[in-house]
Amino acid sequence: MKTRAAFLLVLLASFALSMRFASTEERAPLPRAFIDGTGQGWKDLGEADFENVNLKPETWTWKDGVARCTGEPTGVIRTREPVENFELVAEWRHLRPAGNSGIFVWTTKESLDALKPNQLPKGIECQVLDNGYAERYEKESGKKAEWFTTHGDVFPVGVRMKPFPPVSPDGSRSFPRKRLSRSSSEWNHYYVRAINGAG
Repeated sequence: MKTRAAFLLVLLASFALSMRFASTEERAPLPRAFIDGTGQGWKDLGEADFENVNLKPETWTWKDGVARCTGEPTGVIRTREPVENFELVAEWRHLRPAGNSGIFVWTTKESLDALKPNQLPKGIECQVLDNGYAERYEKESGKKAEWFTTHGDVFPVGVRMKPFPPVSPDGSRSFPRKRLSRSSSEWNHYYVRAINGAG
């Protein structure tokens, strides 16, 4: 029996987000190329597709197809309908430097039901960090930010995951192949493919 999981957005700082979603069961494979979330099988996601898990009602607002998050308090919204295999295109930007957020995949209902305010669920996180986060970390800690990047790391939160290459120096997370994230106020493009437990 397969456990169905919900795809979640983790809210840690202010950012705007525009998303498109495609069920892999509904569309033919695309050739490898820039994927923009348009075309057959893709669906725009909006306010009606999400529900609050452990946030204040005003944490998320939606206007003109774009979601905006205050980041206060830390917590999550989730898709109303659970999804297991999917592809997601997210256009995002942080509205202030050093923002921290993420997209969780394969998060169980039990993990969501147990969440209290200011908690995050168990699952696999696709990191959504502003470049200023690494700068702030290095300034405050006096250490190099070698164990994470601000370019879409994938890592487990309270679950086990075998990272895929390239891997962080400590072996805890998957690093991106390229470092393409733009700094706060500039839009970024993520393509997330979550298939059979093998992102």
